[in-house]
Order: sequence, then structure tokens, then C-alpha cells
Amino acid sequence: MSNNRGKSFWRKPEGITGAIFIIGALLVAGSLVTSAFGAILAFLSTTPGLIVGLAVLGVVLFTALDSKARNLISYMYQSAMRWITGLFVTIDPIGILKNYIDDLKSNLKKMRMQIGKLRAQMHKLKEMIYNNNKEIKENLSLASKAKETSQQNVFILKTRKAGRLKDSNLKLGDLYKRMEVLYRVLNKMHENSAILAEDIEDQVNLKEQERKAIRAGHGAMKSAMNIIKGDADKRRMFDEALQTIADDVSNKVGEMERFMEMSETFMSSIDLQNGIYEDEGMRMLEEWEKKSTSLLLGTEKEDLISMANDDNEVLDLNAPIKEPVKTGRTNQYDSFFE
Repeated sequence: MSNNRGKSFWRKPEGITGAIFIIGALLVAGSLVTSAFGAILAFLSTTPGLIVGLAVLGVVLFTALDSKARNLISYMYQSAMRWITGLFVTIDPIGILKNYIDDLKSNLKKMRMQIGKLRAQMHKLKEMIYNNNKEIKENLSLASKAKETSQQNVFILKTRKAGRLKDSNLKLGDLYKRMEVLYRVLNKMHENSAILAEDIEDQVNLKEQERKAIRAGHGAMKSAMNIIKGDADKRRMFDEALQTIADDVSNKVGEMERFMEMSETFMSSIDLQNGIYEDEGMRMLEEWEKKSTSLLLGTEKEDLISMANDDNEVLDLNAPIKEPVKTGRTNQYDSFFE
């Protein structure tokens, strides 16, 4: 688990609450000291005041120099900020993961709809390319006959038309390749996201009860004592592992939603009826292809792009959308608790 730590305290919602609390406390303390500065000096000039002042200074120095004392105060402060923040937003990692499960299931439905729309567009595009090729052959055949019969005008007309259709097919073929990349990626992303949803759900079902048992056996007082003794706090480490999972899932869900948005923009920019498409959609997809590896796809991203551009890798548009196979597969988050 030590290799899978998530965000630092200050980058979490409770950290923001803690920062606001510290700033507020400093402002209040500064205001009180300014308004009562004379009274404080008068108090410190007395024997009891000097004793109190030295005691406060001693506590501050001890806390600053003793690592166990610092850790204990930090733990108590962070626990208080988590409790306050939890009154307004969900910061419990189990609760966050449950929300992500709902998000993933909703996104998977949307992704299946996108795949269906894209498949229909690709079938239509293949038909257009096929009809264009058929018409090219017909025009070239008519041009050949016109040449044999010395019909120069007909020959020029038919060859030019065949040339325009060839140019159109080159553009449509390039568009089909881009759509094939999108189709393969959407299918693989759907499969991996379904696996991700299953793995998270399994972890939540398993770890929710385990977390309750750990929290029952490792209360706040025991955790504080462990910190004072310098021992590892099992309760805190368990929550850190869950938070790391939540952070990882957050990044993957974000990538999934961004790709779906990009694919929707790409598909909406295509007008097959008139044989036109906007360059912006193509540019977005090309930029995505050139970017670094995907969290959801990993090294499979490059393989999918290569397959889409390989004429020997024939895409079966009628194949059903792949669903995850659970048998014999290990949960990708089991190692987080080792």
C-alpha cells in the first residue's frame, strides 16, 4: 500500500477545509493580539504570566521538535477537518467509489449507444464506397467504348467523372479509417470500463465490511496511541488504499467521458448524405492518437490504431460488443491492499 498513496491531505476536500480553518484562525488570532497587545504584555510582565508564556513556548518547541507529537496533532487536526467536511460533501472513499460505479454504468449505456450509431454510419460509408467503385467501373467501361467509337466528348466526360469518384473514395476511405480507429477504441474502452466497474463493485462489497471491522477494532484513541508509539495505523493505511483506488478510478472515468465527448463531436461533424465532414473532428481524433498512453487502454492503444490502419486486419462490424469475462481474471485493485 505504501507504493499506492493517493493525494496529500491538502489536495483533498478536507485539506481545503483545513486551509480555510487555519487562515481564519490566524486572522482571528491576529485581530485579538492586535486589539489586546497592551494587555498581553502587561500579563506577561507578571510572574504567573511569565510562567504561562514559558509553558506555551515549551509546548510549541516540544511539538516542533518531537516527530511523534507533530504526527499526533496532525492526525487529530486532519480527523477533525474530515469530520467537518463530511457534513457537506461525500469524502468517504467507499461512498465515492459507489458513486463512480453509478457513473460508470451510466457511461457504459451511453457508450453502447455511441457504438451503435457509429456502426450504422460505417455501414453507410462502406456502401457509399462500394457504390462509388461500382460507378467508377461503369464510367471507365463507357469511356473505353467511347474511345473505340471516337466519341471524344463522352470519353472525356466519363473519365473525368471516374476521376472525381476516385478522389471522393480516397477521402471517404481515409474517413473510414478514422472511424475504424474510433470504433475499435470505443469497443475496447467499453470492455475495459465494464471490467473496471466489476472490479470496483467487488472491492466495495468486500472492503466495506472489512473497513467496518477495522474501524471498530482501531478507534480514534487506538490510532492516536499507535501514532504516539510510532507504529503504522492500519485504519489510516486502509483508508489511504481506498482513496488511491478512488483517485485512479476518477482519472479513468474522466478519460472515458472526455473520449466519449470527443467521439460525439467527431460523429456529429460528419454529413454522409452530402459526403462532407468537418476538419475539426478529424483533427481532434488525430491529436488523441498522438497523445501519450491511455489509462483505460494502456499499451493496447497503439495496437488498436495499428490494427485500424492495417488492411489485413478486417473489422467485423456485425460482431457483438464484447463483455468482460470474469472467470479466471484477477481484480486489478487487489494489490493495493498488500
